[in-house]
Amino acid sequence: MLPKKSKYAIKALVFLAKKYKQNTPVRINEISETEKIPRKFLEAILLELRKNGLLGSRMGANGGYYLLKHPEEIMLSNVIRITGGPIALLPCVSLNFYEPCEECLYENTCGLRDVVLQVREASIKILSKTSIEDIILREKKLEKKTQNFSVIKGKAK
Repeated sequence: MLPKKSKYAIKALVFLAKKYKQNTPVRINEISETEKIPRKFLEAILLELRKNGLLGSRMGANGGYYLLKHPEEIMLSNVIRITGGPIALLPCVSLNFYEPCEECLYENTCGLRDVVLQVREASIKILSKTSIEDIILREKKLEKKTQNFSVIKGKAK
């Protein structure tokens, strides 16, 4: 399961990416209120993203956070790893958070581990090719699909 910290980081990055072309910093309060992310938690997340080179910040009246990279260069797998989220479902197949499973006697012959290893590989393949920009494009596509469905059902807004 995706940790809240990773989910909030992605939401904050998507928010900042939507403002990327304006080239102005965004205040924490604006991100927090719009995305419904607790401010203190968001502060810690943004500092971590800044420390890892995804965000820049500016202090003062016109201060806030901004993306240092183009939204299409920020991959979900990187964000999840920065925010401490394992991609694997079991610790025994994790690349960065490996731990042997307590209940598993023979890791090399564990059928569940073999399946979850395939799931991890598929997840990494998708997440390492999916950018923040891709998330925005998917949202637009889903919005359009939802609007078209509403029109078909006779519920146009």
